[in-house]
Amino acid sequence: MRITHFLLSIFLLLMFSCKKTIVEDEQFLRNLMETQREQFVQVLDSADVYEVQIIYTQINRDEKNIPAFKSFYYNFDSSRYFYPASTIKFPAALLALDKLNTLSIPHLDKFTPMRHDSVYAGQLSVWQDTTSENYMPSVAHYIKKILVVSDNDAYNRLYEWVGPVPANNRLRELGYASTRMIHRLERPLTPDENAHTEAITFFQKDKIVYKQEGGVFPAYVPKEKILRGKGFIKNDSLVKQAFDFSYKNFFPLHEQQNMLKAILFPESVMGRNFNLTKEDRKFLLHYMSQLPTETSYPPYNKDTTYYTDAYCKFFMFGGKGEMSENIRIFNKVGDAYGYLLDNAYIVDFENNIEFMVTAYILCNKDEVFNDGIYDYDRVGFPFFKNLGRLLHHYEIQRPRKVKPDLSAFKIQYDN
Repeated sequence: MRITHFLLSIFLLLMFSCKKTIVEDEQFLRNLMETQREQFVQVLDSADVYEVQIIYTQINRDEKNIPAFKSFYYNFDSSRYFYPASTIKFPAALLALDKLNTLSIPHLDKFTPMRHDSVYAGQLSVWQDTTSENYMPSVAHYIKKILVVSDNDAYNRLYEWVGPVPANNRLRELGYASTRMIHRLERPLTPDENAHTEAITFFQKDKIVYKQEGGVFPAYVPKEKILRGKGFIKNDSLVKQAFDFSYKNFFPLHEQQNMLKAILFPESVMGRNFNLTKEDRKFLLHYMSQLPTETSYPPYNKDTTYYTDAYCKFFMFGGKGEMSENIRIFNKVGDAYGYLLDNAYIVDFENNIEFMVTAYILCNKDEVFNDGIYDYDRVGFPFFKNLGRLLHHYEIQRPRKVKPDLSAFKIQYDN
């Protein structure tokens, strides 16, 4: 059972009541966190250690329910590299749908069964998926697994479909100039192996609908070295050198939030829209906000101890436990190498409020990467939980000329 909104509201009022009026200027987010200094002292006093960046966006509607946006920033630097972890799966999902629609082939859509064939070193063939209702892999099922629980293999399968060079070229076309998707996740492959993709066949029963040969692309060559930290673990040994992120993915915060905005409010970002159908957009909104406890395929609802309501919901709930029934979070999170991220649109249907917030924090105080020793539980998750609740409470008190109509975000979930 989820916690009631009444209890959550009482908690918020006790914990986050602002003692003075906060001016919405360039120091707004810092000053707002200062009102609850005991919860944000590490971030406020050790910005160089935790590297926190935040983009908080207010949404104001007019009489026609058309949104206007006002953003506030904390420690934001679009050029500073951070590892995006699983947030890179969001553009992979959009690109996969974009490619299907651009091909426009009869009987080829996100639900069409597919199989992967290994044609190069480091690749893995897949002909079935026992977690899907029909036991078959598909772009739709991979996207569902990415959005509900951030499945790594599902991302890798979409990487095979879109290919790194075509994917990055398409991102540039749409204005995402800094985002790069150049490697698979949780598989230590060389740049050459990451530049080759599997052969993919889409089919209906025994008939081939579309076949894509294995891809051969130029290997990614970094423009500059990106070195972080004081050491890293390799083959169970400590290497006392900076860790090289030069061949890693990148997805800066402002492009993360803009991409999410393009799905939530496509009319507000004309020219940056992926080639998606209305049904695609509904599908994405559905599974961005559906909870594991509401999901039967895959059967995440069978393990509610691990897959709790708030699994993959960092803001307000810290990725654990139950959620308030009146709150829905449309988001994509990430965590790896000590980097913790969330890119979210938060809706409170009872209080009739909405806002966007995108942030990351580096939870790696010893500056040793790949050792699995990170401060997620002690620093990272409490930071996201407290920041989300602080902003939520501020939004409840923030005056609006027009109350938003949020009915478009009320969704009938699987369970």
